[in-house]
Amino acid sequence: MNVFELRGKLVDDYATYIKSFLKIRDPKIKDKVSDELKAGRLWPNPLIQLNPCFKPGATVDELVAGGVLHEECSRIFRRKYDDGTSQPLRLHTHQETAIGRGVGGKNYVLTTGTGSGKSLTYIIPIVDHVLKNGSGKGIKAIVVYPMNALANSQMNELKKFICAGYPEDQQPVTFERYTGQEDRQRRTEIIANPPDILLTNYVMLELLMTRPEERQLIDAAKGLQFVVLDELHTYRGRQGSDVSMLLRRVRNYLGSETLQCVGTSATLAAGGSFTEQRKEVADVAATLFGSDVEPNDIIGETLTPITGETDFSSADVRQNMRECILSGGLPDGISFADLSSHPFAAWIEAHFGIEYVDGRLTRVTPKSIETSSVAGSQGAATVLANMLSLEPGKCAKAIEQSLNAGYQCLNPDTGFPSFAFRLHQFISRGDTVYASVEAPQQRYLTLNGQKYVPGEEKTKRLYPLLFCRECGEAYYSVLQRQNERTGTTEYIDTPPYAPAGDEDGEPGYLYLNMERPWPETEEEMIPLVPDDWREIHRDHQRIKPSRRKDLPQRVPLAPNGTLDNNGVIAHFLSRPFRFCLNCGATYSARQKSDFSKLATLGTEGRSTATTILSLYTVRALGESSLPKEAQKLLSFTDNRQDASLQSGHFNDFVEVGLLRAAMYRAVEDAGPDGLQHDVLTQKIFGSLNLPFEHYAQNPEEQYSQRR
Repeated sequence: MNVFELRGKLVDDYATYIKSFLKIRDPKIKDKVSDELKAGRLWPNPLIQLNPCFKPGATVDELVAGGVLHEECSRIFRRKYDDGTSQPLRLHTHQETAIGRGVGGKNYVLTTGTGSGKSLTYIIPIVDHVLKNGSGKGIKAIVVYPMNALANSQMNELKKFICAGYPEDQQPVTFERYTGQEDRQRRTEIIANPPDILLTNYVMLELLMTRPEERQLIDAAKGLQFVVLDELHTYRGRQGSDVSMLLRRVRNYLGSETLQCVGTSATLAAGGSFTEQRKEVADVAATLFGSDVEPNDIIGETLTPITGETDFSSADVRQNMRECILSGGLPDGISFADLSSHPFAAWIEAHFGIEYVDGRLTRVTPKSIETSSVAGSQGAATVLANMLSLEPGKCAKAIEQSLNAGYQCLNPDTGFPSFAFRLHQFISRGDTVYASVEAPQQRYLTLNGQKYVPGEEKTKRLYPLLFCRECGEAYYSVLQRQNERTGTTEYIDTPPYAPAGDEDGEPGYLYLNMERPWPETEEEMIPLVPDDWREIHRDHQRIKPSRRKDLPQRVPLAPNGTLDNNGVIAHFLSRPFRFCLNCGATYSARQKSDFSKLATLGTEGRSTATTILSLYTVRALGESSLPKEAQKLLSFTDNRQDASLQSGHFNDFVEVGLLRAAMYRAVEDAGPDGLQHDVLTQKIFGSLNLPFEHYAQNPEEQYSQRR
């Protein structure tokens, strides 16, 4: 699968969705929005980052042979395959270092990136400790995860190592998950038979310290050797204080004088040298653990290049790179030996993978391939084109091809792709268009939210625009208020759909249409107002007196939002939006929200946008050449409430889509005669073709009951 093609299709589909409900009448505004969307305003160029190659360390077998680990670790920690074969597990250098700290009884924190094997750095020392001291002697390690999903994932990893290769229920080390997901019977079994390793979350650990019915389980942890905080960086603010106090209570209650505290995190302190970062992390960890942590015990990832050292200023190297780019990039099927010695592969690794900082290899900041006019940053293709005097477009294509070729080329030492890269695509919900109050051809337009026209502060205000969903007419979102200093009426900007009453004044909209201005006389207004605003009085039609206060107010405005007889003529409508002054679309008094009447660029809801993007992604994955087991989509949310909302939205969307598909199929199957109302539901149910067990109260029913 070509991930760049997937990204392009995903963005194109989402752009079509965004544009499908945004109607803009003014051609100048429409062109501005169209140009901004094409430039990537809501979906800037993706950022690329190579997953680095980690410097290899010793194998577990070598640590066993050296007396560092218990001999049974050689059998447990191996790469095990489905056919029953296995091979020794080689550690990364940072893993070997961390395991040494763990076996040596020290507190330590591992700060390495995704896919660096952080969990093994505490699991191996814990298992080694249990093996050396004997299993079944109470809980020796408590591993605390910030999310139950991580605990569930770790359970599966432990099963792969500790259970595989041993008869059922005869593994040398026991482990259990106790997070609140377990039913009462399972919790009772765990309390009665405490494991060597307990996986939990900090809330459940707090409950274990306080609930009498679980006192037996926490008492089994007397003399606890390890407490591990996975994803250490998540414990901040009040939550960090809670966890810090909890660890102190656990240590005091369990009487664990030799308790080792271990932390893992993908995030290191920002700024400063590596030495300064280690000291800062050590100080934070010591505060959190309530125990000393030395800067030398903050372990960072150890990286190694795949390609050789290359002098990119060399004429021969540049000519080699130029020829490679002109031929389209690194070829599919390239061998690891050829890739690791190719100067263009070296340039890609140096630009997207790793770099030397203070004499130490670190990951580079993700970069885009193509220059983004929105982000204002120079893309890798432009840098390469300037270096080699080539076209940026050709360089971009060569980079994409080479990344894909590098992904297909496996590193024989690790078995992983040589260029395992990540594509980060940010998609913004968007805001709206901002405009100055001037004649349509002269007004300043921007999609950047700001108060004034750049360079003309205090003299030209900018206001957010909303667009009639029926005709696309633009309306300024304003707040009409009295200036406290001058006592005059002025119009300032206010956010679209902002609740009334947040500020002193009257929220509403300004209508500014030179081609179709709002008339000055009531006689001209009568045919333009809603039907229920009119009445017959003395044989003549007039606007109801009760509705006169809701009529648009004539407002001559200066660009700074103050009244000016020489300014442009606009008309003010107070909220809620009652009818469109351009097309006449009318709304009842019961429709208080203006969301369904006026649109902005960010009209789609967050949940809807996530669902739409997920749908497009799943559909594209289904059409790709990826094997079924690799066609996965993970959706992360910040909290349970958001997760619950998004889950419901996913389910509703699937149900609506399924029902619409069934309606379509039923009508299509009916042919030109169509469907009568009395058989519609039965035909739709038939076209759904649901398995019996999906809707039957008792799937085991037979005969007439089944019918």
